[in-house]
Amino acid sequence: MSKENITIPTTQEVQDNQIRTYEQLLEGNRLFVEKELEQDPDYFKKLASGQRPDVLWIGCSDSRVPANQVTNTRPGEVFVHRNIANVCVHSDMNMLSVLDYAVNVLKVKHVIVAGHYGCGGVEAAMSNRQFGLIDNWLRHIKDVYRIHSHELDLITDDKARAKRLVELNVIEQVFNLCKTTIVQNAWQERIDLQIHGWVVDISTGKVKDMNVSCSNSNNLGKVFDLAQNHVAAH
Repeated sequence: MSKENITIPTTQEVQDNQIRTYEQLLEGNRLFVEKELEQDPDYFKKLASGQRPDVLWIGCSDSRVPANQVTNTRPGEVFVHRNIANVCVHSDMNMLSVLDYAVNVLKVKHVIVAGHYGCGGVEAAMSNRQFGLIDNWLRHIKDVYRIHSHELDLITDDKARAKRLVELNVIEQVFNLCKTTIVQNAWQERIDLQIHGWVVDISTGKVKDMNVSCSNSNNLGKVFDLAQNHVAAH
């Protein structure tokens, strides 16, 4: 394409587009409120009375995988935490705070780690490029690759390898949640808490259950099993 064919928007056009996008959000809110009130005049009064979700969704920040739409649930039914590539690590106080509140205050029954194919964070972690501050976050996904490199390195197709890393990342994050004292202490007090791993296929909208659901610490390994009150050596 020649330079003559490239149209550069004017400052006024850029500003008009910004205003248009912002006003669309406000108009969207107006339509949302109007639609809900038509169906139930007391909808927002009920919503304001409190939340009682049974599910905590820990998903990717990607705009294409909103928890409520993927699960066809209503506001108030799913407690949500999202970050780049749905990572769950013991040093993330934000995630741990959400987990603690969901498990110990809201008493959710299910915690779902939801990854998705085509995850930009996972694909970035597979590369050798530097992206800036996010490189420190992507290290957690690189560690997942390192743990499973014996399998991943055998996959010659880049897209297939990325899809498998998405799946393995979800599995490892489920394992990470199970190792937290928050989840292990909850398992000592109740039997109705499960941790699950899902992968969303954006191209179909369907969820793939990774079949790694956990409801106790039996498979964590002795060093991570805090529920047995092991006596420290003196």
